[in-house]
Amino acid sequence: MMSAYTYTLINQLSKHLAFKVTTLEDSTHLQEMQRMSYYTMILITEGEAKLHAELSTYDVKENELVCLTLYQPFQLVQMQDCKGFVIHFHPDFFCIYKHHNEVACNGILFNNIYQPPYHDLSPAETAKLLVLIEQMREELKEEALAQHELLSSYLKIFLITASRSRLEFTGETRVQGELPEGPFVLQKLKDAIEANFKEKHSASDYASLLNISAKALAKITKTHFNKTLTSMISERIISEAKRELYLTSKPVKAIAFELGFGDEYYFSRFFKNNVNVSPQVYRSNVGFARAEGGLN
Repeated sequence: MMSAYTYTLINQLSKHLAFKVTTLEDSTHLQEMQRMSYYTMILITEGEAKLHAELSTYDVKENELVCLTLYQPFQLVQMQDCKGFVIHFHPDFFCIYKHHNEVACNGILFNNIYQPPYHDLSPAETAKLLVLIEQMREELKEEALAQHELLSSYLKIFLITASRSRLEFTGETRVQGELPEGPFVLQKLKDAIEANFKEKHSASDYASLLNISAKALAKITKTHFNKTLTSMISERIISEAKRELYLTSKPVKAIAFELGFGDEYYFSRFFKNNVNVSPQVYRSNVGFARAEGGLN
């Protein structure tokens, strides 16, 4: 426990952070660029700020939930009367990959390369999440029997609630006639990336697949996704690489080959350029073979 408003659970084996709940006001370090080895969720209850994530900038405000994945570069700046809560959790504490069938937040809240890393909440949804945060904080105040199990249960409910609100938010947007995925060509692009990202790595490959000029596709992609097509392809490759590094004990060379890299060292440079750490460091910090025997 760091302060009256910050509660932290430490992994007794690794001595690293496992789970943490704090106020946004006590998280001034988020104003500097972050690349954390754990998941981060920021619930904004008052005020507004600018979120820099990857190469994009977003305006975020009250009743919005920001979800950021492992080693994703981000910072929260120009915070005007900003209040709320921040939750950090390490994948050893709760593995979103292992619990995908139960929670299904991967690709919705986290690692969603096609939508911004935040979404709007109704006041009622914010209230539900605040109740869960208060339960987490109460549980973290003192060590007790089955504390880990209870906290992971609260977190699971939080993730399910947040995922439902995200899906409902995008569903409401579609009803209003504003397709989040943009024009039809962008849905085709999403399908093409999902089907081919392991073999096709260049923007021109997808322009050819969609029978559209690379310049036109780049303009449409930037307009609707607020990022370049090259960065989207890279994010999808990195997302899969992280999953493989976390869940399997495959050699880095084998993962590189499966993702379309003939040279292990080129893949390692590509990974480090995007994540800021090497595949080996990522695996050692986040964990891998424990998925086969003891992941939570």
